[in-house]
Amino acid sequence: MKALSTTKAPAAIGPYSQAIEANGFVYLSGQLPIDPATGAFAPGGVKGQTRQSITNAKEILAAAGLELSDVVKTTVLLADIADFGAMNEVYAEFFAEPYPARSAFAVKDLPKGALVEIEMVAAKK
Repeated sequence: MKALSTTKAPAAIGPYSQAIEANGFVYLSGQLPIDPATGAFAPGGVKGQTRQSITNAKEILAAAGLELSDVVKTTVLLADIADFGAMNEVYAEFFAEPYPARSAFAVKDLPKGALVEIEMVAAKK
C-alpha cells in the first residue's frame, strides 16, 4: 500500500490520505470542492463545486500518473438530490465513454457544508 498526495489538491482534513495505491488500483478519498489556492469552496453553487471536486480528483490522479479515463468507479455524495441534474451536467463534461460505473446519493450533511463530494477508483494500466 502506498499513500499518494499532491499540493495541487486540498490536503486531507483528517486522519486519511488523499489517495492510496494498492494492487494496481488507486483509491481516491472523497474530494470536497475546496480550491487549494484559496482554501475556500469554489463559487457557482453545485455546478462550480462539482467542477472543483473533479478537478481536485484529476490532480491527485495526475500525481499517480493517471487520467480521468483511468477511472473505473465514482461515488457522488450530494447534500440535496435536487442538485443531481446540475451535478450530472458538469460531470458529463469530464468523462467520456466508456463511462465509469457510478453511484450517487443524497446525504444529510457533508463536511464543511459542501454541496457535493466525489470519490473515485482508478485502475493502473
